[in-house]
Amino acid sequence: MQLQLQTFTSLVSSAAAAVQGAASQLLDLTVGSTLRAVLEANASIALWLQWLILQVLQMTRAATSTGADLDSWMADFSVTRLPAVAAAGVVTFSRFAPVNSALIPIGTDVRTGDGTQTFTVYADPTNAAYTAAQNGYLIAANIASLDVPVAALTAGSAGNVQAGAVSLIVAALPGVDTVTNAAPLQDGLDAESDAALRARFQNFLASLSRATTTAVGYAISSIQQGMQYTVQENVAPNGATSMGCFTVTVDDGTGNPPPSLLATVSAAVEAVRPVGSTYTVQAVTVTQATISMSVTVVPGASHATVAPLVNAAITAYVDALPIGVPLPWSRLAQLAYQASPQVANVTAVLLNGGTADLTPPPSGVIKATSVTVS
Repeated sequence: MQLQLQTFTSLVSSAAAAVQGAASQLLDLTVGSTLRAVLEANASIALWLQWLILQVLQMTRAATSTGADLDSWMADFSVTRLPAVAAAGVVTFSRFAPVNSALIPIGTDVRTGDGTQTFTVYADPTNAAYTAAQNGYLIAANIASLDVPVAALTAGSAGNVQAGAVSLIVAALPGVDTVTNAAPLQDGLDAESDAALRARFQNFLASLSRATTTAVGYAISSIQQGMQYTVQENVAPNGATSMGCFTVTVDDGTGNPPPSLLATVSAAVEAVRPVGSTYTVQAVTVTQATISMSVTVVPGASHATVAPLVNAAITAYVDALPIGVPLPWSRLAQLAYQASPQVANVTAVLLNGGTADLTPPPSGVIKATSVTVS
């Protein structure tokens, strides 16, 4: 039953009608009268009680509660809000006199030029320069620079910064002089929003006690934000038909999800897979896109200012394509025009050296390897 809300005026009017109906003679309910003041005082209390009831109703329904109240509501079903994700990427440490070797310890902090964002060097055993014995990355003698991975100290979208934004080394590093990021540091996400949490809860309800594609998808999407996945039924990892087998392809937005994430996804799928079925969890394969075009700007505009905007728009679009989704060649010119109103003409658009659409395999994703705007 829906609560019928009353305004202050309607409360006073209803009270006046009730009082007058119960009286044997005409009452003085004019503005300023004692009885009118009493009725208005009672109406104010009723309005306050009505507000308290609305507050309780808002906090006890998932559709209207927000923030901590929504978290508390979801906790009754063991559903929790997905945490923020830290931005990550690669920075380049350089030096002016590469005579001796130098060590970049794990935990070294670097910052953006304005000092607002801090990033920390973390261990990557696949990096050839990483040495576990010295707990850091070793720049060999006669080597002027080294690329190392970093992650934002504080998780969230605020850690997403443009190329060249990182320029400060927090603490002095012997033998190392400068730091910069040639590519943007990205993929940082804020904590799951209220709307996204409600939408995921609907998938949670739809997946209960069901060994379905929806159940598998919910299990994967609940691991962390930014997850993309596909589920291919009756398909083996090599693409061949295999009845009773399904293949899960996963991407965390980077195109190279780590083995630890794949193991976590596998454990989540195992908990909801159909009895008697087999499955494989694999990382997405990357189809590289090399893009080039010529851009003419309107009179008075600066090509040096417009070109980076076009580059960023195209890179962001391509890198956000879902698994298995093709990249239309004709879309590239449209993205260039949309990047800035100062773009007058776009010509010589090439995608991997040609003018054909780029289509990845069902378990592949397209990433912009190179975008050249001349």
